[in-house]
Amino acid sequence: MTQQKKTEQQLRQQLTEMQYSVTQEDATEPAFNNTYWDNNELGIYVDIVSGEALFSSLDKFDSHCGWPSFSKPLKARLLIEKEDNTLFSQRTEVRSENSDAHLGHVFEDGPSELGGLRYCINSASLRFIGKEQMQEEGYAQFLPLLTP
Repeated sequence: MTQQKKTEQQLRQQLTEMQYSVTQEDATEPAFNNTYWDNNELGIYVDIVSGEALFSSLDKFDSHCGWPSFSKPLKARLLIEKEDNTLFSQRTEVRSENSDAHLGHVFEDGPSELGGLRYCINSASLRFIGKEQMQEEGYAQFLPLLTP
């Protein structure tokens, strides 16, 4: 789903102030005060900018950090990892490959039984699509992935 990058004006019209700040200015939303940190519904999470499907609810786990955490993306090639040396520490930033939106960070402190990674993602960079809405919203190809 490669597409032309949207203009600043298009993004400001499409996104809320928080969504814009997170995805375009690399901000971080407040922990425990965001849309999906405690969402337990079955479905997928897509890039708020491009609509690209990024994560499955089956790979989401409670890391007690206050942001949605996933053990893996749907397809690793859809994410770009960059070294991030801000905030006096070295971290690995995660960006969406298609939209170049800042999503969050990946850490190596996830559950070992799930592969050991924790993709700590801002809710503001995502849109959740419940299993019941996936067909009508054009994400039917991902329905088989939601069978636990």
